[in-house]
Amino acid sequence: MVLTKRQKQVLDFLKTFLEEKGYSPSFEEIAEGLKDKRFGGKKLTSLATVHKHIATLERKGFLRRGYNQSRSIEITPLPKPGREHLIERAVELPLMGRIAAGRPLEALEDKQTISLGDFVRSQNVFVLQVKGDSMRDDHILDGDFVVIEQSQVANPGEIVVALVGGDEATLKRFYREGPGKVRLQPANSQMEPIVVPAADVKIQGKVIGVLRKY
Repeated sequence: MVLTKRQKQVLDFLKTFLEEKGYSPSFEEIAEGLKDKRFGGKKLTSLATVHKHIATLERKGFLRRGYNQSRSIEITPLPKPGREHLIERAVELPLMGRIAAGRPLEALEDKQTISLGDFVRSQNVFVLQVKGDSMRDDHILDGDFVVIEQSQVANPGEIVVALVGGDEATLKRFYREGPGKVRLQPANSQMEPIVVPAADVKIQGKVIGVLRKY
C-alpha cells in the first residue's frame, strides 16, 4: 500500500515529532508543523483534513491510535524489508500513447508517466489517452485517460483495448459474434460496430478506470 506525497509528509512529521518529543502531537501541532519545509512547507488549515490523513494512515497500517485517547498515535513498525521503499514514492504508470475511440488508430509508445498513488494495486497496469467519441455513452470522452490492466482475455461486455489486424488498436466493448467472429461495440448510437474474425483480434487489456482533466 503506497502513500500520496501529502500522506508521506504527515507520516514523516509524526515520526520526527515522536523521536524529538517522546510523545505524539495533537492535531493542532500536526497542522502547524507541516509549515516546516521538511514536511512540505504548507500548513493544513483544517483539523478535519488532519483527521482524514491520520485515519487514512491508520487504515493503511502505518500507524495506530488508542481508542478515544488524545496524543495516542504510534508509528507501526514495517512488517518486512522493502515496504519503506513503497512509502517513498507513489506509483507511476507508463503513458503508452493514444487509443482510438472512433476508428482504429495506431497505438504509439510514449515515455511519459502518470503518478496515481494507490489508485491501483496491480503492477500490470498502464494508461492510454482517448481520441474520439465512440465511447461517450459509457462516459469515456475524447481526451480522457483510461487505466488499463493487461490481459489477453475478456468477458462479453467488458471494455477492452483490442488490437485489430496486428497493428491497429481500438477501445470498445467486447462481444463474440457467432462462430469465429468478434464484435467490437462502440458506445455511440451513431457509430457502427466493428465485426471481424476472432483470429484478427488480440485483447491487450481491460479498462479498470477513467481519469479526466478539467
